[in-house]
Amino acid sequence: MFTGIIETLGTCVKRTETTLLIGAKVAKPKLGASIAINGCCLTVVETKNGKHRFDVGPDTWARTNLGALRTGGPVNVEPSLKVGTEIGGHFVTGHVDATGKILVLEPWSEGFWRLRVELPKILRGLVAVKGSIAVDGISLTVTAVGGNFFEIMLVPHTLQRTTLGRRKIGDRVNLEADPLARYAMHAVQTLRRSS
Repeated sequence: MFTGIIETLGTCVKRTETTLLIGAKVAKPKLGASIAINGCCLTVVETKNGKHRFDVGPDTWARTNLGALRTGGPVNVEPSLKVGTEIGGHFVTGHVDATGKILVLEPWSEGFWRLRVELPKILRGLVAVKGSIAVDGISLTVTAVGGNFFEIMLVPHTLQRTTLGRRKIGDRVNLEADPLARYAMHAVQTLRRSS
């Protein structure tokens, strides 16, 4: 479980067909610990000299933007939530629902930027204005929703401290719906089926 508050930016050191090596300044995690990389929950299998190795299966490569990482590319890094930790964002599971393409990324005013991302069918009905969504693991508040897109207003801090400040139009980002929205949708669907 995570909060969507990125602790640090890391770097893709190396990628193979089955592993990902990330360089990041985080407290040395125990083997088997969970760390979210671009919002994708991965298990630490080795850690040495600030580099952390993760096993990554074919499904994860295919369903997330991790498969598009290049050596030297930045990634968002968030260690798992610890009991007693402040929850500044929202509950994020690290189970990426889908990827979406950045449609618009433009300055708005005084350091703020507008981000518009395509809304995959699987997430329609789970994204609402003033609701939360995790984009590359970052807890963000939705400001607008259209038939096939949603928008976020990015504050200067988010642009400086996460990968979103380095993204461009056409890039794919990992998306995870707010778990509360998922449970609410499930409850409504269950009620409809039973009536």
